[in-house]
Amino acid sequence: MKYLEQIHSPADLRRLDPAQLDGLAAEIREKILSCVSETEGHLASNLGMVEATIALHRTFDSPRDAILFDVGHQAYAHKLLTGRYESFDTIRQFGGISGFTNREESVHDVLTAGHSGSALPAALGIARAAALEGSDRYAVAVVGDGSFTNGMVYETLNCCADAGPHLIVLLNDNEMSISKNVGGMSRYFSRLRTSRRYFSFKRRLQALLRKIPCVGKGLIMGAYHVKEFFKRLVMRTNMFENMGLYYLGPVDGNDERKIELLLREAKTKDCCTLIHMITLKGKGYGPAEEHPSRYHFAGGFDPAKGVCTPPRRTFSSVFGSHMCALALDNPDLVAITAAMDKGTGLSSFKYMFPDRFFDMGIAEEAAATFAAGLAIGGKVPVYAVYSTFLQRAYDQLCEDIAMQNVHAVVAIDRAGIVPGDGITHQGIFDVSLLSSIPGVTLYAPETYEELKDCLERCVAGTGLCALRYPKGAAADYDRTSFVPAAEGIALADGDQNADVALLTYGRLTRHAVLAAEQLASRYRVRIIKLVRLLPLDLETISVLCRGTALVYILEEGVRSGGIGEAASAYFACRQGMPPVHIRCVEGFLPHGDVESLDRLCGFLPEQIAVEIQNILQER
Repeated sequence: MKYLEQIHSPADLRRLDPAQLDGLAAEIREKILSCVSETEGHLASNLGMVEATIALHRTFDSPRDAILFDVGHQAYAHKLLTGRYESFDTIRQFGGISGFTNREESVHDVLTAGHSGSALPAALGIARAAALEGSDRYAVAVVGDGSFTNGMVYETLNCCADAGPHLIVLLNDNEMSISKNVGGMSRYFSRLRTSRRYFSFKRRLQALLRKIPCVGKGLIMGAYHVKEFFKRLVMRTNMFENMGLYYLGPVDGNDERKIELLLREAKTKDCCTLIHMITLKGKGYGPAEEHPSRYHFAGGFDPAKGVCTPPRRTFSSVFGSHMCALALDNPDLVAITAAMDKGTGLSSFKYMFPDRFFDMGIAEEAAATFAAGLAIGGKVPVYAVYSTFLQRAYDQLCEDIAMQNVHAVVAIDRAGIVPGDGITHQGIFDVSLLSSIPGVTLYAPETYEELKDCLERCVAGTGLCALRYPKGAAADYDRTSFVPAAEGIALADGDQNADVALLTYGRLTRHAVLAAEQLASRYRVRIIKLVRLLPLDLETISVLCRGTALVYILEEGVRSGGIGEAASAYFACRQGMPPVHIRCVEGFLPHGDVESLDRLCGFLPEQIAVEIQNILQER
């Protein structure tokens, strides 16, 4: 019997008996594996969260009760149980459902999530709001152990003791975040948790005791009370209890009945409860259980063979390789990441220079100030971080690095449009953020050789230096027409009689070249490629743009604080400058493939060509 197809809302779960729930869990795993292997998505964490998600929706009344998934990419089972079974095959596809929780998608998605640490403070706020209304609604925050390296979690835990009984925290401890959990909290959980072998032994023992007629269940309960007595005797209290929370666990998070039992127990308490569950990341799919990090995010693959992705050259891998080369010659060069050594290409650096590699966990703000401290101590820190996560560290970049006038480098990965992950992960704000900080040097390499050169310039520079580059590989097209025009500026078609000056940088340079080719029969387009964005050489740019009928600025970022806005304001104050048109990202961007998002923004070469032609014809 197929159960999943009959689940249209969480209420349908409550009609199933325990045996049927096991079948439902198996179907959910099969559906997740089938979809992710066909397209792409976060696999291992979702396979581990199936039973807990079923238990949550059987215990609480969503959306009246708010269930918040921290980060949000482990909510695939939640989506399948809240009316999105029919559309699940479209996950992460343009126009389809999001790979994260999204308020625009369903009333059951309480928070549009994507960044670690937000679920608990939001849940506390929801619980407080309900209390002010005299409501008995619950707020439940599902927080992974990796997120417990994020400062917002502790800032909020500090306020949870007085939150009342309608706030419940479900700690999902799967002994694994994107990069291996680091630091004191990871070691604390390792001591606090019961080992997987213990759960395996306990399940076998319970199965044996159940077979004893009449007294089997009594023996199981007796053993439980004895275990609880000795646990309290040895452990006394833990950190959460010391903070005023009622602590339940550790419990096997892949046992729906036990999780549901503890969730219902939490609802009887008169204070905020934290349930500590241990889940198996990748549960139900052998390769993912054995190699959870490999299956944290997986592209299309054959489930029978597993993921077998050959390494390819990308901006991240080239950055990591060149970091290793530079470190061989510079003993003061050190690398920092925020739980992203693999994603940022620093795995080889970590292996070759373990004493000079620092993983700060999911603590982007602390990592930036840590870099400042290393710089004060005479080192050259390179902090590799995704553009979207760098947004969290604006204050530290400004106050602790730039204002201190110390030398630190920020390598901004996943800059610009990022496919798949969607609205919370688009790297479209870094230029605007950095442009507001005095003294910043920012590069936007478009090729691997430019990336190496920019990294070397940053390492040898002064003050706060940064370089930004996109996800994936460099574009392949004919760049031979470009010649240096000034420091950090390259020029294609320097003809004095050009009709259009097309100013751009980074990934969109290829689109500009292709658009110019489409316009070549009617208009001459002078392409100005910026490799250095900050400080912006507006004087040279104005000279290169003078004499044209139009300055068309193509920017893979938001308008406010961007290069286009700065150039437009500069030109407006000078006589004889042509009009400016800015094509940039307007507002937040949804999820989807790069081509679809480029089309949405008007970035495709044919769109650029048509727009330029229309503007010129109207003038």
